[in-house]
Amino acid sequence: MPLPSNVHVSSHPCLQTKLSQLRSQSTSPRETRDLVNEIASILGVEAFASGLKLKSTGKDRTPLGVEYETQGIDPADLALVPILRSGLGMVEALNSLLPTAVPIYHLGLFRDKMTLQPVEYYNNLPFHRSDLSPASPASLDPSINTAAASLAVLLDPIIATGATAEAAIHLLKDWGVKRVIMLSVLVSEEGGEACGGGVGGGC
Repeated sequence: MPLPSNVHVSSHPCLQTKLSQLRSQSTSPRETRDLVNEIASILGVEAFASGLKLKSTGKDRTPLGVEYETQGIDPADLALVPILRSGLGMVEALNSLLPTAVPIYHLGLFRDKMTLQPVEYYNNLPFHRSDLSPASPASLDPSINTAAASLAVLLDPIIATGATAEAAIHLLKDWGVKRVIMLSVLVSEEGGEACGGGVGGGC
């Protein structure tokens, strides 16, 4: 069965080679961390190439005094969102690719042993609304949440059934994110269908 059209499987030779090394029983924990970081870098380059645009940001001058047009990424208000704890291993690689520092938020989810459904245990997505007092309840209406990023890059190295990924994408959409890109090192076919076709994100 073909995967949803918004699910991209990288065919980069270097990534495939590193993935082969990652699967080896002889790979040490330290090598595993390094390989995940390196694979995340390749995934990030591919994802940002298709998921970001270039925009003019003004004028500047070179050391020789030549004026040139400066450029930046669009959208600039993006955020990295690792799923705890395994997603943390991908953050540094993605952060180093971006031209400026971006917010890093965290989502914690686990699968209930009885229902097998994802349960949220940590969420530090910020909420800002100009007409809220400190005592006001924080509604998650995306139309009034001015803190939500335009683009969220969700990080989780392994997607099995896709239930956790799907729940995380729903949390980000409820927060007010317009678009979600999910990066993962290994994804099952079931997981790819869940995080791609089921909720309209992108893997």
